[in-house]
Amino acid sequence: MTRYFVPSESELSEAQQGLREAVVGTRDGLGPEIWGRGPFGVWQNAPNVGHPALDLGGAVRFKTAISAMVREVAICTVGVHYRAKFEFAAHRAIGIAAGLDGVALDRLAAGEDPGWTDDLALVHRYTQTLLNTHRIDEELHNELLECFGDQGVVEIVTTIGYYCLISLTLNAFEVPLSTEMTDPWPDDD
Repeated sequence: MTRYFVPSESELSEAQQGLREAVVGTRDGLGPEIWGRGPFGVWQNAPNVGHPALDLGGAVRFKTAISAMVREVAICTVGVHYRAKFEFAAHRAIGIAAGLDGVALDRLAAGEDPGWTDDLALVHRYTQTLLNTHRIDEELHNELLECFGDQGVVEIVTTIGYYCLISLTLNAFEVPLSTEMTDPWPDDD
């Protein structure tokens, strides 16, 4: 039994229809059924918060100056922290498409050092520190600032925060993996 209801197209309110159209229009290549999967299916029950969340997600995914690999390191690190199966499985594939090594992502999922270096290692360490201690010391902040500048730091922190929302939403509503996804933690059930 699922913890959320995904209405059929014929049952959508105007606000839900607007959210559906926004999801389908901004997630190219995922098929029209994407609006009922992941956090989007959950948000159909509250489009008043779902639509602004979708807009922020679009900005984080498609309008930042940070590289796709940097973004995906932060996202996958968040997914592993929360053990959000759907989020990590989806972004593992996106990360590989962006140039990340699948073996490194598998090590991350296993709780091991992924072996990243340079800016990827820095973003991973920064993300882990923020998630685990809820703070960043001056030295680590300045290290990230030197590497990415003011805009990059804001974009990275916003990415981390947004994917905390995504991971918590997926976990709270027990959103199942799609049939194309591989469960990163099959023993968690």
